[in-house]
Amino acid sequence: WHYQWHQHELLQTKTKHDDFHITKMAATMMNSRLSMSRTAQQSAAPSVAFGARRACNKLPARGTVVKCVAGEGKILLEAKNVHSVIDETDQAILKGVNITIRAGEVHAIMGKNGSGKSTFSKVLVGHPSYRVTEGEAIFKGKALFDMKPEERSHEGLFLSFQSPIEIPGVSNTDFLRAACNARRKSLGQPEFDPLEFYAYLVPKLESLNMDISFLNRNVNEGFSGGEKKRNEILQLSVLEADVAILDEIDSGLDVDALRDVAAAVNGLRNENNAVLMITHYQRLLDYIKPDFVHIMEGGQIIKTGGPELAFQLEEGGFAALK
Repeated sequence: WHYQWHQHELLQTKTKHDDFHITKMAATMMNSRLSMSRTAQQSAAPSVAFGARRACNKLPARGTVVKCVAGEGKILLEAKNVHSVIDETDQAILKGVNITIRAGEVHAIMGKNGSGKSTFSKVLVGHPSYRVTEGEAIFKGKALFDMKPEERSHEGLFLSFQSPIEIPGVSNTDFLRAACNARRKSLGQPEFDPLEFYAYLVPKLESLNMDISFLNRNVNEGFSGGEKKRNEILQLSVLEADVAILDEIDSGLDVDALRDVAAAVNGLRNENNAVLMITHYQRLLDYIKPDFVHIMEGGQIIKTGGPELAFQLEEGGFAALK
Protein backbone atom coordinates (compact mmCIF):
# COMPACT_ATOMS: atom_id res chain seq x y z
CA TRP A 1 0.00 0.00 0.00
CA HIS A 2 1.97 2.98 -1.28
CA TYR A 3 5.14 1.42 0.17
CA GLN A 4 6.47 -0.23 -2.98
CA TRP A 5 5.66 2.79 -5.14
CA HIS A 6 7.38 5.22 -2.79
CA GLN A 7 10.40 2.98 -2.40
CA HIS A 8 10.75 2.70 -6.19
CA GLU A 9 10.48 6.46 -6.64
CA LEU A 10 13.00 7.15 -3.91
CA LEU A 11 15.51 4.72 -5.34
CA GLN A 12 15.13 6.18 -8.83
CA THR A 13 15.58 9.80 -7.80
CA LYS A 14 17.52 9.77 -4.56
CA THR A 15 19.23 13.08 -5.38
CA LYS A 16 15.95 14.94 -5.81
CA HIS A 17 14.30 14.50 -2.42
CA ASP A 18 12.72 17.93 -2.48
CA ASP A 19 10.24 16.71 -5.07
CA PHE A 20 8.89 13.99 -2.84
CA HIS A 21 6.07 14.00 -0.35
CA ILE A 22 7.36 10.89 1.33
CA THR A 23 6.31 10.48 4.92
CA LYS A 24 7.27 7.84 7.41
CA MET A 25 3.82 6.38 7.08
CA ALA A 26 4.25 5.79 3.35
CA ALA A 27 7.38 3.78 3.94
CA THR A 28 6.03 1.53 6.69
CA MET A 29 2.58 0.40 5.60
CA MET A 30 4.05 -2.97 4.60
CA ASN A 31 3.12 -5.92 6.83
CA SER A 32 0.44 -3.94 8.63
CA ARG A 33 2.92 -1.36 9.80
CA LEU A 34 1.90 2.26 9.28
CA SER A 35 3.70 5.24 10.72
CA MET A 36 2.96 8.90 10.68
CA SER A 37 4.93 12.03 10.15
CA ARG A 38 5.49 15.21 12.06
CA THR A 39 3.20 18.23 12.24
CA ALA A 40 3.40 21.78 13.51
CA GLN A 41 7.10 22.08 12.72
CA GLN A 42 8.52 25.03 14.57
CA SER A 43 11.14 26.10 12.06
CA ALA A 44 12.11 29.32 13.80
CA ALA A 45 13.47 27.62 16.90
CA PRO A 46 12.96 23.85 17.05
CA SER A 47 15.37 23.52 19.94
CA VAL A 48 13.11 25.66 22.10
CA ALA A 49 10.25 23.24 21.62
CA PHE A 50 12.53 20.36 22.53
CA GLY A 51 13.75 22.09 25.65
CA ALA A 52 10.32 22.82 27.08
CA ARG A 53 9.93 19.95 29.52
CA ARG A 54 7.51 19.40 32.33
CA ALA A 55 8.75 18.51 35.80
CA CYS A 56 7.31 15.01 35.47
CA ASN A 57 9.69 14.17 32.63
CA LYS A 58 12.56 13.23 34.94
CA LEU A 59 13.30 9.54 35.30
CA PRO A 60 12.08 8.63 38.81
CA ALA A 61 12.95 5.68 40.97
CA ARG A 62 10.81 2.61 40.35
CA GLY A 63 7.48 2.89 42.10
CA THR A 64 7.58 6.66 42.47
CA VAL A 65 4.37 8.40 41.38
CA VAL A 66 5.05 11.84 39.95
CA LYS A 67 2.13 14.24 39.89
CA CYS A 68 1.58 16.05 36.60
CA VAL A 69 -0.90 18.76 35.78
CA ALA A 70 -3.38 17.23 33.33
CA GLY A 71 -6.69 18.25 31.86
CA GLU A 72 -5.77 21.91 31.33
CA GLY A 73 -4.41 21.90 27.77
CA LYS A 74 -6.38 22.17 24.58
CA ILE A 75 -7.88 18.97 23.21
CA LEU A 76 -5.62 17.49 20.52
CA LEU A 77 -7.36 14.17 19.92
CA GLU A 78 -10.79 12.96 20.92
CA ALA A 79 -12.28 9.59 19.95
CA LYS A 80 -16.01 9.17 20.47
CA ASN A 81 -17.71 5.76 20.35
CA VAL A 82 -15.32 4.45 17.70
CA HIS A 83 -16.29 1.10 16.16
CA SER A 84 -14.24 -0.63 13.49
CA VAL A 85 -14.06 -3.93 11.65
CA ILE A 86 -11.46 -5.81 9.63
CA ASP A 87 -12.20 -4.65 6.11
CA GLU A 88 -11.98 -8.04 4.39
CA THR A 89 -13.94 -10.10 6.92
CA ASP A 90 -16.17 -7.55 8.68
CA GLN A 91 -14.98 -8.96 12.01
CA ALA A 92 -15.66 -6.38 14.69
CA ILE A 93 -12.58 -5.31 16.67
CA LEU A 94 -13.31 -1.93 18.22
CA LYS A 95 -16.71 -1.70 19.90
CA GLY A 96 -17.03 1.83 21.17
CA VAL A 97 -13.69 3.41 22.13
CA ASN A 98 -13.78 6.77 23.91
CA ILE A 99 -10.72 8.80 24.86
CA THR A 100 -9.76 12.45 25.14
CA ILE A 101 -6.12 13.54 24.89
CA ARG A 102 -5.09 17.09 25.70
CA ALA A 103 -1.88 18.95 25.01
CA GLY A 104 0.77 18.26 27.62
CA GLU A 105 -0.63 14.86 28.60
CA VAL A 106 0.73 11.34 28.47
CA HIS A 107 -1.75 8.46 28.17
CA ALA A 108 -1.09 4.74 28.38
CA ILE A 109 -3.36 2.00 27.11
CA MET A 110 -2.89 -1.44 28.63
CA GLY A 111 -4.75 -4.68 28.05
CA LYS A 112 -4.51 -8.31 27.13
CA ASN A 113 -3.47 -9.49 23.67
CA GLY A 114 -6.37 -9.16 21.28
CA SER A 115 -8.12 -6.45 23.27
CA GLY A 116 -7.89 -3.93 20.40
CA LYS A 117 -4.98 -1.73 21.52
CA SER A 118 -2.90 -1.87 18.35
CA THR A 119 -6.00 -1.90 16.16
CA PHE A 120 -7.06 1.40 17.72
CA SER A 121 -3.71 2.97 16.86
CA LYS A 122 -3.92 1.76 13.26
CA VAL A 123 -7.48 3.00 12.89
CA LEU A 124 -6.39 6.44 14.08
CA VAL A 125 -3.72 6.71 11.41
CA GLY A 126 -5.85 5.30 8.60
CA HIS A 127 -4.62 1.75 8.06
CA PRO A 128 -6.50 0.35 5.04
CA SER A 129 -7.09 -3.06 6.62
CA TYR A 130 -9.65 -1.56 9.01
CA ARG A 131 -12.93 0.21 8.36
CA VAL A 132 -14.63 2.57 10.78
CA THR A 133 -18.33 1.72 11.03
CA GLU A 134 -19.46 4.08 13.76
CA GLY A 135 -18.23 7.00 15.84
CA GLU A 136 -15.82 9.82 15.14
CA ALA A 137 -12.38 11.11 16.00
CA ILE A 138 -11.51 14.80 16.14
CA PHE A 139 -7.86 15.74 15.72
CA LYS A 140 -6.93 19.37 16.32
CA GLY A 141 -10.50 20.38 15.58
CA LYS A 142 -10.78 18.42 12.32
CA ALA A 143 -12.62 15.21 11.46
CA LEU A 144 -9.80 12.66 11.46
CA PHE A 145 -11.62 9.91 9.62
CA ASP A 146 -12.35 12.24 6.71
CA MET A 147 -8.62 12.65 6.09
CA LYS A 148 -6.38 10.48 3.95
CA PRO A 149 -3.51 8.82 5.83
CA GLU A 150 -0.96 11.27 4.45
CA GLU A 151 -3.16 14.19 5.50
CA ARG A 152 -3.31 12.84 9.04
CA SER A 153 0.46 12.64 8.95
CA HIS A 154 0.80 16.23 7.76
CA GLU A 155 -1.56 17.33 10.53
CA GLY A 156 0.82 15.87 13.09
CA LEU A 157 -0.06 12.27 13.91
CA PHE A 158 2.85 9.87 14.32
CA LEU A 159 2.85 6.12 14.91
CA SER A 160 5.85 4.02 15.87
CA PHE A 161 5.72 0.26 15.64
CA GLN A 162 6.45 -2.94 17.42
CA SER A 163 8.24 -4.35 14.35
CA PRO A 164 9.58 -1.63 12.02
CA ILE A 165 10.30 -2.88 8.52
CA GLU A 166 13.56 -2.66 6.60
CA ILE A 167 13.97 -0.50 3.48
CA PRO A 168 16.95 -1.80 1.49
CA GLY A 169 18.85 0.72 -0.61
CA VAL A 170 17.61 3.80 1.24
CA SER A 171 19.91 5.38 3.81
CA ASN A 172 18.62 6.86 7.03
CA THR A 173 19.87 10.30 6.00
CA ASP A 174 18.04 10.18 2.68
CA PHE A 175 14.85 8.89 4.23
CA LEU A 176 14.78 11.30 7.16
CA ARG A 177 15.57 14.36 5.06
CA ALA A 178 12.93 13.42 2.47
CA ALA A 179 10.31 12.93 5.18
CA CYS A 180 11.27 16.10 7.03
CA ASN A 181 11.27 18.25 3.89
CA ALA A 182 7.95 16.80 2.76
CA ARG A 183 6.47 17.92 6.05
CA ARG A 184 8.05 21.35 5.88
CA LYS A 185 6.90 21.82 2.29
CA SER A 186 3.32 20.96 3.26
CA LEU A 187 3.50 23.72 5.88
CA GLY A 188 4.93 26.25 3.45
CA GLN A 189 8.28 26.27 5.26
CA PRO A 190 11.71 26.33 3.62
CA GLU A 191 13.21 22.92 3.07
CA PHE A 192 16.56 21.88 4.52
CA ASP A 193 19.54 21.53 2.23
CA PRO A 194 21.89 18.63 3.12
CA LEU A 195 24.16 20.70 5.38
CA GLU A 196 21.27 22.35 7.22
CA PHE A 197 19.61 18.99 7.78
CA TYR A 198 22.84 17.45 9.05
CA ALA A 199 23.15 20.22 11.66
CA TYR A 200 19.51 19.70 12.59
CA LEU A 201 19.88 15.92 12.89
CA VAL A 202 23.11 15.41 14.82
CA PRO A 203 21.83 16.68 18.22
CA LYS A 204 18.91 14.27 17.92
CA LEU A 205 21.29 11.38 17.36
CA GLU A 206 23.20 12.38 20.46
CA SER A 207 20.04 12.49 22.58
CA LEU A 208 19.39 8.84 21.68
CA ASN A 209 23.01 7.71 22.13
CA MET A 210 23.05 6.72 18.47
CA ASP A 211 26.35 6.63 16.61
CA ILE A 212 26.61 8.91 13.59
CA SER A 213 27.24 5.82 11.45
CA PHE A 214 23.48 5.14 11.67
CA LEU A 215 22.95 7.90 9.14
CA ASN A 216 24.69 5.98 6.37
CA ARG A 217 23.03 2.64 7.11
CA ASN A 218 19.93 1.62 5.18
CA VAL A 219 16.67 2.15 7.06
CA ASN A 220 16.45 -0.59 9.70
CA GLU A 221 18.44 -3.03 7.53
CA GLY A 222 20.45 -5.35 9.76
CA PHE A 223 19.41 -3.41 12.87
CA SER A 224 18.91 -5.14 16.19
CA GLY A 225 15.54 -4.81 17.91
CA GLY A 226 16.86 -2.03 20.13
CA GLU A 227 18.41 -0.18 17.20
CA LYS A 228 15.11 -0.28 15.32
CA LYS A 229 13.27 1.21 18.28
CA ARG A 230 15.87 3.95 18.62
CA ASN A 231 15.50 4.64 14.92
CA GLU A 232 11.73 4.98 15.35
CA ILE A 233 12.20 7.57 18.07
CA LEU A 234 14.82 9.33 15.95
CA GLN A 235 12.16 9.73 13.27
CA LEU A 236 9.74 11.06 15.88
CA SER A 237 12.40 13.51 17.02
CA VAL A 238 13.01 14.73 13.46
CA LEU A 239 9.31 15.10 12.67
CA GLU A 240 8.17 16.51 16.04
CA ALA A 241 4.59 15.24 16.05
CA ASP A 242 1.74 16.85 17.94
CA VAL A 243 0.45 13.44 19.01
CA ALA A 244 2.88 10.51 19.10
CA ILE A 245 1.38 7.03 19.29
CA LEU A 246 4.00 4.60 20.59
CA ASP A 247 2.99 0.99 20.06
CA GLU A 248 5.01 -1.19 22.46
CA ILE A 249 8.26 0.69 22.05
CA ASP A 250 9.55 -1.19 25.10
CA SER A 251 9.36 -4.62 23.46
CA GLY A 252 12.76 -6.11 22.73
CA LEU A 253 14.70 -3.47 24.66
CA ASP A 254 17.23 -4.12 27.40
CA VAL A 255 17.30 -1.80 30.40
CA ASP A 256 19.89 0.60 28.98
CA ALA A 257 18.12 0.89 25.63
CA LEU A 258 14.79 1.43 27.36
CA ARG A 259 16.23 4.25 29.43
CA ASP A 260 17.73 5.90 26.35
CA VAL A 261 14.48 5.68 24.39
CA ALA A 262 12.41 6.87 27.34
CA ALA A 263 14.74 9.80 27.98
CA ALA A 264 14.48 10.81 24.32
CA VAL A 265 10.69 10.64 24.39
CA ASN A 266 10.58 12.66 27.61
CA GLY A 267 12.89 15.21 26.02
CA LEU A 268 10.43 15.71 23.17
CA ARG A 269 7.45 16.31 25.43
CA ASN A 270 6.19 19.83 25.93
CA GLU A 271 3.00 21.69 26.76
CA ASN A 272 1.87 21.65 23.12
CA ASN A 273 2.09 17.95 22.29
CA ALA A 274 0.91 14.64 23.72
CA VAL A 275 1.90 10.98 23.87
CA LEU A 276 -0.28 7.88 23.65
CA MET A 277 1.60 4.72 24.67
CA ILE A 278 0.48 1.15 24.18
CA THR A 279 2.19 -1.34 26.45
CA HIS A 280 1.79 -4.53 28.43
CA TYR A 281 4.28 -3.70 31.13
CA GLN A 282 4.70 -1.35 34.04
CA ARG A 283 8.43 -0.95 33.40
CA LEU A 284 7.87 1.49 30.51
CA LEU A 285 5.68 3.61 32.76
CA ASP A 286 8.48 3.79 35.32
CA TYR A 287 10.40 5.93 32.84
CA ILE A 288 7.67 7.75 30.88
CA LYS A 289 5.18 8.72 33.56
CA PRO A 290 1.57 8.71 32.35
CA ASP A 291 -1.10 11.14 33.47
CA PHE A 292 -3.79 8.61 32.60
CA VAL A 293 -3.82 4.83 32.32
CA HIS A 294 -6.61 3.17 30.34
CA ILE A 295 -7.49 -0.53 30.46
CA MET A 296 -8.83 -1.96 27.21
CA GLU A 297 -10.83 -5.14 26.95
CA GLY A 298 -13.08 -6.47 24.22
CA GLY A 299 -12.55 -3.47 21.98
CA GLN A 300 -13.49 -0.92 24.62
CA ILE A 301 -11.77 1.13 27.29
CA ILE A 302 -13.34 -0.31 30.42
CA LYS A 303 -11.41 1.57 33.11
CA THR A 304 -9.42 4.81 33.36
CA GLY A 305 -7.27 6.03 36.21
CA GLY A 306 -3.89 7.43 37.13
CA PRO A 307 -0.48 5.70 37.32
CA GLU A 308 -1.68 3.69 40.31
CA LEU A 309 -3.89 1.68 37.95
CA ALA A 310 -0.82 0.22 36.27
CA PHE A 311 0.62 -0.79 39.64
CA GLN A 312 -2.62 -2.54 40.52
CA LEU A 313 -2.49 -4.38 37.22
CA GLU A 314 1.12 -5.46 37.74
CA GLU A 315 0.46 -6.72 41.26
CA GLY A 316 -2.88 -8.46 40.81
CA GLY A 317 -3.40 -8.93 37.07
CA PHE A 318 -6.54 -7.99 35.18
CA ALA A 319 -8.70 -9.83 37.70
CA ALA A 320 -7.70 -7.27 40.33
CA LEU A 321 -9.30 -4.49 38.29
CA LYS A 322 -12.71 -6.10 38.07
